[in-house]
Parts: sequence; structure tokens; C-alpha cells
Amino acid sequence: MIAPILKALATAAKRERKSFGSFATNNLFLAALALPGAGAFVFLLGALIILFPLSADPLRKIPADRLPLWPLSKSDLRKLRMLTPWLNPLTWALLALTLWTFRHNESLGILGLLLCFFAIGFFAPSFGGGEPFWLRWLPAGLVGKSIREMLLTLDVYVALLLSLACMAYRVTMPALPAEAMMAMTLLVVLAISSYAQCLFGLESSGGLTRYQLLPLPGWRILAAKDVAYLSVAVILTLPLAPLAGLAGALTALTFGHAPSVEERREQTRWRFSSGVSIPKGILQTIAIAGACVTAYRISLLILIPCALACAGTTWWYGRKLC
Repeated sequence: MIAPILKALATAAKRERKSFGSFATNNLFLAALALPGAGAFVFLLGALIILFPLSADPLRKIPADRLPLWPLSKSDLRKLRMLTPWLNPLTWALLALTLWTFRHNESLGILGLLLCFFAIGFFAPSFGGGEPFWLRWLPAGLVGKSIREMLLTLDVYVALLLSLACMAYRVTMPALPAEAMMAMTLLVVLAISSYAQCLFGLESSGGLTRYQLLPLPGWRILAAKDVAYLSVAVILTLPLAPLAGLAGALTALTFGHAPSVEERREQTRWRFSSGVSIPKGILQTIAIAGACVTAYRISLLILIPCALACAGTTWWYGRKLC
């Protein structure tokens, strides 16, 4: 009886692993390819973040209320519990690393760290595609809803790791050089920039229909998405250069409104946001870099044209939304 279940779970797990390919058109990783040394660090952070959803329990794909209805004995349930973790390639990788550690003690710390991350991802129900309970503490309304959606992408957590690492450095070490401050601010903004191309990517078709039924002009709905995005961007860049980060975030939205409305690309929860195309991602990245560098090194007056351009595209593409 359990053989068909295991086969179905293996197929579902394989299909889900393919969704991790979304990072291929993510601006941060596209930019990391051009970084000679720091690129490896960026990819390492991405791999660390992916480890959580990648290690999710395959058995969790079966709805909890459906499993008891199946004619499975207690012995069958125990077998499922023991066998389903081995459907995850990460389990086999950890087993191989464990065997390696028996002969190379210097890998013991790495193994312990990976096992901790694997356990968190395996037992945390939120990484199964649901919404963690703490997101319910956010305020209701269009802005709160948009923040919750943004926090269901892995982009934010890579940016958060970068931000926290910089904050820890500034607290415990000498002053961060100006060049490093600007570069890290740019990386944080780039980490969430692809999401600006898919502001409605996590919305269902029913959610988009509800937007059209609201007694609000389209630009106000798009503006709520913008406020949520800018709020998260400013908070993440607070330990660095928040005004330069704001300029970069405004630019990201300016170039992201068109694909968000006209080329809607569906996104998956707990994955990296995927841009609509590599050329548009490169163009957006160059514009963000120009805005951040200008605001940090030359003049904060660049915020004025950035804000005007963002407001203008919000109004223009908001008209097409509803």
C-alpha cells in the first residue's frame, strides 16, 4: 500500500526541486557572476537559505486531514515515517558527509551546522509552502498583505543575512570602509530587486479578481505594493546607507512596474524571485547601481528624480491594472 504513496511523493518532491531554478534569473545571482571574489560568498549565502525549504519533510505534502482517512496500518505509517526522509537528496548528502567526517574530524563543525539547518527545515511547517504564524502579527490592509507576501520569498532572507552581518561587523569591528558600505548597500538592494519585477507574482487569479472589484484606482493598489517594498528595503539597509538604499529601491520599482503589470510571472512561496528576463534584469541592475552610487557618493538630490520616476510609473501602469 505504501509503494504508490512513496512513488507519488517522490514525483512531487522532484517537481518541487525544479522550482529552485528560479535563482537563474534573480538579479543578485546574475550580479554575483560578475564579482570575482565576492560572488562565491553570495552563492554560499543563497545555498544556506535554500537549505531550509530544500530540507522540508516530504510527508508534509500529504494533507494532515487526508492521511488518517487512508487504509494504512500503524506499521505502514511507521514505514512511511522512516522512508520518506530518504526521498530527499539532501538526506543522502548529509549521510555522505557524516561518513566523511569519521575520517576527517575537521569537518565535524560543518556537519553539525548543516544538521541543525536541516532539522529546522525538516520540522518547521512553514517551509512546506504555508505561512508562518508570526506573519499574522503584521497589520491588515493592502500594505500589510504585501509585506507578508514579500516575506514569503527567500530574497528577503538573503538580504537580511547580509544586513545582519554588516551590523555585527560595525558593532564589533573597526569602522566599515566607505567603499564597503556602498557595496554592501547595493548587494542588499539587489537581493530584493527581482521581486520588484513580480509584485503580483504570489497573487492567485482570485486575488487579482478581488483587486479589480475593490473601489480603488489601480495606482493605489500598485502604490500599496510600493510602500511595502520600500519599507522592507529601508529597514534592511538601516545598518548601512538607508538613503542610498532608498534610491536603489525606488529605481528597482521604476523598472519593475512594467513587468509586474504587463508580464505577470507566477512565483512560488519560499523560493527566490525570478525576473521576467535576463536582459531586463541586467538593465534594472545597472540602473540600481547608478542610483545607489550617485546617492552615496555624489548627491542625495538623486532621490528626487528617482521618486518622481517611481511615482510616474506607478500611476501609468496602475491605470492598466484595473
